[in-house]
Amino acid sequence: MKIIVDADACPKTVKKICEEQAVKHGVELVMVIDEAHEIDGNFTVIKVVQGMDSVDHKIITMCIEGDIIITQDYGLASILLQKASGVIHPKGFLYTIFNIESLMFQRHMGQKIRKAGGRTKGPKKRTNNEDLEFEKILISILKKSKKPLKKLL
Repeated sequence: MKIIVDADACPKTVKKICEEQAVKHGVELVMVIDEAHEIDGNFTVIKVVQGMDSVDHKIITMCIEGDIIITQDYGLASILLQKASGVIHPKGFLYTIFNIESLMFQRHMGQKIRKAGGRTKGPKKRTNNEDLEFEKILISILKKSKKPLKKLL
């Protein structure tokens, strides 16, 4: 199991929480970015060439069953929902089979409005509560995903 972060637009506070919890729980942390970004820390960094959805494609190919994915991308979340132990939005909510369709529809409607020349509201200012909720969800998934060691006979 590892934590994989779609790190291009991920808030610094979320990256820090992921780093702290990965160390605390002894889990590998991988930050995936494109070559236009720089990041360093106590984790693996995978850089991909700039391009439409290049980070998403890399995350899809490297994710294995049981990984934890951190992303703001609803499309990426919908693809990995069945494979990962958990897919978490940096704003502090878990993607589920019950909310993904609604989120994808909202994204589609926003794109449709913008294509027609309309405007949509940007994201609200980030709050400390979102960081707390994010951390709580991450810790919960990490604890549930811990597999007991098999006893040697």
